[in-house]
Amino acid sequence: MRAASVSDYRELARRRLPKIFFEYIDGGSYAEETLRRNVSDLQAIALRQRVLRDMSSLDMSVETLGQTLSMPVGLAPVGMAGMYARRGEVQASRAATAAGVPFCLSTVGVCSVEEVAKGSVAPWFQLYMLKDRGYMKDLLRRAKDLGCPVLVFTVDLPTPGARYRDVRSGFTGSSGITGALNQAWDGITHPAWMWDVWAHGRPHSLGSVAGALAQQGTQGRRVTDFLSWIARNFDRSVTWKDLDWVRQHWDGPIVLKGVLDVEDAREAVRCGAAGLVVSNHGGRQLDGVRSSISALPRIAEAVGGDLEIYMDGGVRSGLDVLKALSLGAKACFVGRPWAWALGAGGETAVAQMLATLRSELAVAMILTGCTDLNAAGRELLDLD
Repeated sequence: MRAASVSDYRELARRRLPKIFFEYIDGGSYAEETLRRNVSDLQAIALRQRVLRDMSSLDMSVETLGQTLSMPVGLAPVGMAGMYARRGEVQASRAATAAGVPFCLSTVGVCSVEEVAKGSVAPWFQLYMLKDRGYMKDLLRRAKDLGCPVLVFTVDLPTPGARYRDVRSGFTGSSGITGALNQAWDGITHPAWMWDVWAHGRPHSLGSVAGALAQQGTQGRRVTDFLSWIARNFDRSVTWKDLDWVRQHWDGPIVLKGVLDVEDAREAVRCGAAGLVVSNHGGRQLDGVRSSISALPRIAEAVGGDLEIYMDGGVRSGLDVLKALSLGAKACFVGRPWAWALGAGGETAVAQMLATLRSELAVAMILTGCTDLNAAGRELLDLD
C-alpha cells in the first residue's frame, strides 16, 4: 500500500505496530467524543473557492518566536514515540528539520533531549511539571544549555484521562500471565516492528527523565513502570503562580499548551506567555469538551494581538491547516499524523507525510486565491 494521505499512514501503522502501541496513540479518553469532534468539526468548515486569480507565486512561510517556518506546521510532542520506530524521536526530528518546521520533544519521549539535539538539532522542548522541583530545575537547564529555542509547557494534564482503549489492550497493566502472554504474542506477530524497535532500538526508557526514574528505583523496563511513575510524579498542585518558578529557570519563550477557555487565554497573557496552543490534548484528557477548532476563533479574537496562537487536534490535511489559519492560528501542530507515519515507515514516512501536508496546503491556497498565508483570514471560508 502506498500512502497518499494521513489516513493511509494510520492504516499502515495499524498493520505494522503491536496493538498495544497503536491503540495508545490512536485512542482518546472515555467515549472519545472530543477526539471525534476535533476531526469532524474541522471537516464541517467549508473553504471558499475562488477562480481566475494569478496564483503563480505562493508564500507558505511564517515567522514565529524568532524563527522562520517553511510552512505553518510543527510536530507536536508525542510521548514514547521511540516505541514506534528505532530511536523514533530522533528520526522525526530529522524529518522536521529537513522540512523546515519545528519538532517538539515530549518530556516522556524515549530519546533524551541530548540525543535528539545530537542526532538532529535542538528541539522545542515540552514540559510536564513534576513534583521534584530539583529535577525539574536540572531538566530545564539541560534543555537551555543545548539551545532549545522554545519551552512548551503542557497545562492540561495534572492527571491522565481515563483511556479505555489502553485498559482493553493491556497498556495500563497486563492481566496476569494471560495478559503478559498476549502482549508477547502481539510483539512476535509484528516481526518488522520487533526487529526494528525491540531488537535494535534500545535502551527503552524515558530518556529525559531517566534519572528521576532511577532515583525512585524504577528501571522503566515495562510500559507499566512508566505509567505508574507518571501517576506518582505529575504535580496536581500546579497553578498560574508556578509559571513564575518556570520563568526563573527559563529565559526563552514559553508557550502554554492545552488552553481551551478564553479566560485562561487572558490569564496566559497576564502571566507573560509568548504563545499558547489551543488544544484539548487530542481528545485524550477531558472528554466531552469542545473541539480545538471551535474554541480557536474566540480565543484568537480575545488575545490574538497579545501573543502567538497555535492549534492542535484533528488536523489531518493541508486543507485543515488553512482552515485553522483562517480562524486565527499562526500555525498548527500535528501529533497523531507524524506518529502514524513514524510507525508506518520511520523518518522517510514522516518526511513524506510533511510533503503531503505541504502539497495539500498549496492546492488549498491556489483554489481559494490565497497567495500569502500571513494574510489568511475568514474571507477564505464559506461561512454562509
